[in-house]
Amino acid sequence: MAVQPIRIFGDPVLRATAKPVTVFDKELRRLVKDLTDTMLEAPGAGLAAPQLGVSLRVFTYNVDGVVGHLINPDLSLSEEEQDGPEGCLSLPGLRFDTKRAYGVVARGVDMHGEPVTVEGTQLLARCIQHETDHLDGIIFVDRLDREARKAAMKAIRETDWGGGPAPTVRISPHSTFGPIR
Repeated sequence: MAVQPIRIFGDPVLRATAKPVTVFDKELRRLVKDLTDTMLEAPGAGLAAPQLGVSLRVFTYNVDGVVGHLINPDLSLSEEEQDGPEGCLSLPGLRFDTKRAYGVVARGVDMHGEPVTVEGTQLLARCIQHETDHLDGIIFVDRLDREARKAAMKAIRETDWGGGPAPTVRISPHSTFGPIR
């Protein structure tokens, strides 16, 4: 297993727009394996490459027993919305109600460059949107309304890992979205 440290909120790599993958080689396959192993060990419902300090458009997911990955995703979102608790391995221990599209169709490629389409609703849709946000330098607390974001930032400052002089790199002991059903 190749479990890697997860970057914590405050690390600049989490705010950068990730670059598209253009080379499909052994290093990319190793990255997908590292993402998968780290996500499963954490455990989390998803993990994006920037969370491991790699600024590439790659993420993995583990929802309802289905483990997969997507590279260079392009999303089509449903108009119907869902609102529910969301967490992040880069903000360990914190969860906030976040609005997301109820359904998503995600198109991209796999680690071999072959086309992939992933369709989902509810938790899978939430996970895909959350991980794609990471690829765009967006953290889920950015999606909260003003009052909720203010409360979230206060909660972050009150954690043992938030508000310090420099970001720390640790593997989160907390689940991203709660138990997988």
